[in-house]
Amino acid sequence: MDFTFTEEQQAAVEAARAVFTGVTPDSVPSPALTRGAVAEDFDRALWRRLADADLLSLTVAPEHGGAGLGPIALCLVLRESARVLARVPLLEAGGAALVLGRYGGAAADRLLPLIGRGESVVTVAANGRTGHDRAELAVTARPEGTGAHQWCLDGVQTAVPWAWGADRILIPAHTGEGRTVLALVPRDRPGVTLADQISTNGERYAEVRLDGVRAEDDEVITAEGAWEWLRGLLTAGTCALALGLGEEVARMTSEYAGKRVQFGHPIATFQAVAVQAADRYIDLRAMEATLWQAAWRIESGADAALPAAADIAVAKVWASEGVRRVVQTAQHLHGGLGADTDYPLHRYHAWAKQLELSLGPAAAHEEALGDLLAAHPLG
Repeated sequence: MDFTFTEEQQAAVEAARAVFTGVTPDSVPSPALTRGAVAEDFDRALWRRLADADLLSLTVAPEHGGAGLGPIALCLVLRESARVLARVPLLEAGGAALVLGRYGGAAADRLLPLIGRGESVVTVAANGRTGHDRAELAVTARPEGTGAHQWCLDGVQTAVPWAWGADRILIPAHTGEGRTVLALVPRDRPGVTLADQISTNGERYAEVRLDGVRAEDDEVITAEGAWEWLRGLLTAGTCALALGLGEEVARMTSEYAGKRVQFGHPIATFQAVAVQAADRYIDLRAMEATLWQAAWRIESGADAALPAAADIAVAKVWASEGVRRVVQTAQHLHGGLGADTDYPLHRYHAWAKQLELSLGPAAAHEEALGDLLAAHPLG
């Protein structure tokens, strides 16, 4: 078994590290000190640097000007972005590019070059009406017009990240026949209304309301399985963000524990501290192993005793519980400094809580895993 990444994937990591080196988590107001959103828009300057480094075209097919890499490469770059709490829609845009390339047809030919150059920003509505129900059931889509060349969308999606700065929102919707389609809706399309929502980490999200919104036929992905595939990819990408964040928090904690002296010795030499740090190391390695298993299943389409959704659920269980334990232990071992708003750890804690609950907490994925095991008994 070969667990190494390809040269192209490793090159993507190196390029991402070069771009993210200049990013500091304290570049925006603290979510603990700011009333409302920490900023009106995502980091446009960083987005431009990512485009210039060809990282936005990483998942775009070569015929559209990209590198043609897949979910694993995207997760590798997301892992690096989370180390510095990069405020960009990298997960959503990368996921949209991949699902367009795989299922998108005419929309792919038009939009993928723009996405790869950073000229069109796409985000994804994946939380449904409440954040607890299936996202595809929150919006209805019905064909309209002569020859059904147009669709009409009605419904509400909540907690849509980066919606205020996106050019298009990729919205799952259900038809009267029970199918799920994906509509690429411009943010300023008549009938689209955005309302402010503030996420746990202080970012500006939006409730997106659609009232008789028209979408052209070439703006709608109707391929079977497109939404399920994208939802799995977004979940794996969230796990990659949790892993990168957790690894950076562990590094900060290790550095602090090696310098903080009590009773004449660094606290890192105390057995109680070492045991807690070892437990969190185990969490991070489990998060890493389950993430790459899930990303590999998504990218390869390989068959197994259970569908890929099972590996994705396992990865999200570890990511949600693991990242929570990592930041809680870090706060504990940092003492009062962990809560100091002049120190970056509180930002990581807020982002970790957001990632823990994004696309479902651990309990929701444990339930999904149980359903998959019941439907696919292992002989």
